[in-house]
Amino acid sequence: MAERVIDQRVVAFEAERKRLARLAYRMLGSLSEAEDTVQDAWLRWERAGGVIESPAAYLTRIVTRLCLDRLKSARAMRERYIGPWLPDPLVGTVDPVATIADDITVTLMLAMERLSPLERAAFLLHDVFDVSLGDVAITLGRDPAAVRQLASRARRHVQAARPRYAVATAEAERISHAFFAAARDGDTAALSTLLAEDVAIHADGGGKVLAFRNVLHGIDRAVRLFVAQKRKRPEAPRLLRTATIDGLPGYISIERGGILQTTALDVRDGKIATIYIVRNPDKLTHLASVIASTSGPHAPEPATGRVPDWLPHAAGR
Repeated sequence: MAERVIDQRVVAFEAERKRLARLAYRMLGSLSEAEDTVQDAWLRWERAGGVIESPAAYLTRIVTRLCLDRLKSARAMRERYIGPWLPDPLVGTVDPVATIADDITVTLMLAMERLSPLERAAFLLHDVFDVSLGDVAITLGRDPAAVRQLASRARRHVQAARPRYAVATAEAERISHAFFAAARDGDTAALSTLLAEDVAIHADGGGKVLAFRNVLHGIDRAVRLFVAQKRKRPEAPRLLRTATIDGLPGYISIERGGILQTTALDVRDGKIATIYIVRNPDKLTHLASVIASTSGPHAPEPATGRVPDWLPHAAGR
């Protein structure tokens, strides 16, 4: 009898695992933190006694509260973070969590960073995960009227960051390839055509690899940046693959200096309005399968930025 109860708990938990991981990632912006949170939730679920009528609601409550606890320390760490902070890049078809679609982009996740933890939880649970106000109120320990205010306030703050339209797959591929080639070649004409006048570039190196410390604004500065990179380091970056990154078109590449990088492009009115670059190797370890499936001498070790000797053609170059 006891074994049957344990088996039922395992089945119930596994049925919710991906949704819980997605919630934890959206709350925390870190894939490793989300994984740890879901593991902590499993331990609590395993120890729970009695019959639980709604496993989904119960587990959602556990994960949300664990995330709220983690956010307290995460906020302090991000205040000390070197350079712009970006969430771990969630790459479609590579990360299982990314296969569950929603309209949360990296732009919206950064907007949510400006919310209080309770506002963020209320917005995600109610607006994204379709949890009723009553259940959100129980989860957050607030009355429904207060939760309604939290969600409404959050909604107003992030409204401008919500995607206005989805970029078609063919268009996303075209823009990603065109921007990679223009940035690689320092092509001023192509860059001027692709970029919005007020384009912004966020580059997250976390102090681990070279990246500029502040967000760069304006098309003139952006074009000068890519031209200067081409002039100073003429070796060509290598495109590993195009990808959907947190709901935005983009690509994974090996950049000058052998640095693994993801680039997400927020396209508005046909122009690239914001570029999100993640170079911090700690945030790219989950892309090992992408690197391992590519051949060539320039693929870096995911955690260190070094060239691994297990890649095809890497040895004896």
